[in-house]
Amino acid sequence: MRDVSFDDVRRDWVRLAEQDPLWAVYVAADKRGGRWDPDQFLATGRSDVADAVSWLAELGVGPRWGRVLDFGCGAGRLTQALAGHADEVVGVDVAPAMLATARSLSPPANCRFVLNETSDLSAFESGGFDLVYSELVLQHLPAPVIETYLREFLRVLAPGGVALLQCTTRPLWTFKGVVWRVVPGPLVRLAQRRLLGYPAPMRMTRFGPARVARVTGDAILATRTVDDRATHWRSTRYVLRAPGRRPEGPPGGA
Repeated sequence: MRDVSFDDVRRDWVRLAEQDPLWAVYVAADKRGGRWDPDQFLATGRSDVADAVSWLAELGVGPRWGRVLDFGCGAGRLTQALAGHADEVVGVDVAPAMLATARSLSPPANCRFVLNETSDLSAFESGGFDLVYSELVLQHLPAPVIETYLREFLRVLAPGGVALLQCTTRPLWTFKGVVWRVVPGPLVRLAQRRLLGYPAPMRMTRFGPARVARVTGDAILATRTVDDRATHWRSTRYVLRAPGRRPEGPPGGA
């Protein structure tokens, strides 16, 4: 059986975005079928970004930035929250319907949404962003594509800029976690479609800290481990810092 490709994942997320975009971005059992209230949906993004900004500020690399890239922005849940900490936020996603939904949710004027249907960030110049932010996105991609994007995050960062990202490490020892551990991926995806009624499967990829370190080298500034009972996976969050020195003063300083 052939390996899952980037185009496979892109087609799945186009379908998810067309049928139930808010639920696909932030999965909750009671929100399927368009039952997310948009204000509550966006509030989850503000909470997540507040925690992330606090962590970055503790590390001395926040709490404000010039230009931010929200990678895998979906419906703009995090993009809107990041807008309060940046001069400009660029949300990028593979699914046109996700971006249409993001634009419909009254984003702040300093948010911009860009369609990117390639497995790299060649649409963006090197050194153009002060912060790259990615949460609950890389986990759905094939491992070789994750490696490419990690390198691309560092490429598009300005000297001294930072990337905050998350990768799934391993399933938890819960019932659903054990399913992820022992059941082959194609069968999990079939069950998602046939038994759970997902519009398209949501793949999960193990990508451990050793592999992140091999790709990013000395760029890792800090890590945190999170056991997510909602997804039944352990994740690691990383802060990467691009080589070079950020200019003194705003917008990156406190």
